Amino acid sequence: MVKVFLILLFSCSSRADVHLDQIKLPPHFRISIFAKGLKNPRQMVWGAKGTLFVGTRDNDKVYAIGPNGKVSVVASGLNMPNGVAFKDGDLYVAEISRILRFKKIEEHLKDPPSFDVIFDKYPTDKHHGWKFIAFGPDGKLYVPIGAPCNICEPQDPYASITTLNTQTGEMEIFARGVRNSVGFDWNPINHDLWFTDNGRDLLGDDIPPDELNHASGFGMNFGYPYCHGGDILDPDVGRDHKCSDYTKPVQKLGAHVASLGMTFYTGTKFPKEYKNQIFIAEHGSWNRSKKSGYRVTLVKINSKGEALRYEPFATGWLKGEDNWGRPVDVLNTPDGGLLISDDLADVIYKIAY
Repeated sequence: MVKVFLILLFSCSSRADVHLDQIKLPPHFRISIFAKGLKNPRQMVWGAKGTLFVGTRDNDKVYAIGPNGKVSVVASGLNMPNGVAFKDGDLYVAEISRILRFKKIEEHLKDPPSFDVIFDKYPTDKHHGWKFIAFGPDGKLYVPIGAPCNICEPQDPYASITTLNTQTGEMEIFARGVRNSVGFDWNPINHDLWFTDNGRDLLGDDIPPDELNHASGFGMNFGYPYCHGGDILDPDVGRDHKCSDYTKPVQKLGAHVASLGMTFYTGTKFPKEYKNQIFIAEHGSWNRSKKSGYRVTLVKINSKGEALRYEPFATGWLKGEDNWGRPVDVLNTPDGGLLISDDLADVIYKIAY
């Protein structure tokens, strides 16, 4: 690993100072500031005309960043609008309990349209209630519903990933046993869903791990709340259950690293060994005696979907026990780079090779 050359100097009014000179990447990669002037940037999605839309959680706004780099607000007054998705010219935004649609949004960036509520029957719990959303290869909108607790035995539809037909309003549970997924993507080879899941708290520093999971179809159960990491029975509610009854993670991630956004790298500018491999934004721990996470990691897989390695890719937001940034989401760029949103430093980075 080598220290990255600082390619952009600037001053900003972010909540934390930005220290690009501290970010370490593999040789020949570089990091720069793609956008600033946002507050609490979280999930990102591209529009068809090159607009980047950015949701927020501890804010009420959705941002748009045009090809010229200008940041504007396209929606405000919303309830934790963390999730954003784009389809057929329309922007979809997930609040806690409902999905909104802004029609033909890129034609109206200067005069954003009012929204349609296309679904409003998701739970209203704020605990794990913010959402990451994306349209799948089947044309349906995938929407997780986190557990309304640290550990409990919630009934449907909690602790799940759902699908929503945005035309008919039909909602189905795609996967169960998912404590809190705030990031997923589809394998570009076979179009299976892969997702991160945050492990429960208060079992100590090093257990349970966060998870990287692979769902090959409807109806799978990934263990929460009874089994964590594929082999740890929960001491509070796991009695009379077996981990063998549930789908194991493809890769155990760090304990309490808060693995959020993930993406398969589909560009052509990174070296060939990165093609179709998985990048994960680790937001960082809050209940560990020594902090962990605060980085972007790489999970390398083979053609069978087996994990080969789990390793740091971008580090430096955490120095000792002090952190100045918190990666949230990762997204491919049209020119072969990788974007990273940071909801503490209030910026979006770009990594290029």
